[in-house]
Amino acid sequence: MNLKPDDSSIVQLFWERSEKALTVVAEKYGRFCSSIARNILGNPEDTEECVNDTYLAVWNSIPPHRPAVLAPFIGRIARNLALNRYKMNHADKRGGGEFPLVLDELSEVIEGKETADSELYRKELMEVVNAFLAKLPPEKRKIFVCRYFYADSIKDIALRMNMTQNNVAVTLNRLKKQLRQLLLEGDLIS
Repeated sequence: MNLKPDDSSIVQLFWERSEKALTVVAEKYGRFCSSIARNILGNPEDTEECVNDTYLAVWNSIPPHRPAVLAPFIGRIARNLALNRYKMNHADKRGGGEFPLVLDELSEVIEGKETADSELYRKELMEVVNAFLAKLPPEKRKIFVCRYFYADSIKDIALRMNMTQNNVAVTLNRLKKQLRQLLLEGDLIS
């Protein structure tokens, strides 16, 4: 039986600057990173490049960071790199992948009075969204994060959560309405 090393062992490999750390991360988290990048970019070549950039960024981040759980740490790096590449590739156009759909869905909810570039607005918005997520039951929180953080398709979420696609879509719609109401009450959107 081939057991994958635990996260603390992998982090230790990075701290020791062992190149084996990259191989182990690729084996354990490669599909996860690919899924995130593919959902955002919708392009196999860009996805592969983003995943490789993720490994390099993780190598450069550990040390000094010592994450206890690697999946969210690596996932955030992959997501940020994919978003940066998406912005670069689609400055004036919409492209493939799930990301344009996710943006359209969230634009219905998060249209603020201030510009999205306002740092204060972003901070307030993030505080409200984080508080909203903290109050959700774990299953609903996972559905929301899978869709709006990792840009997973509704089909993939339904399979992962053992739900119908319609049930996932209805849940997401209800969560968006709840979040929108919370943002209206907080005077963050008009």
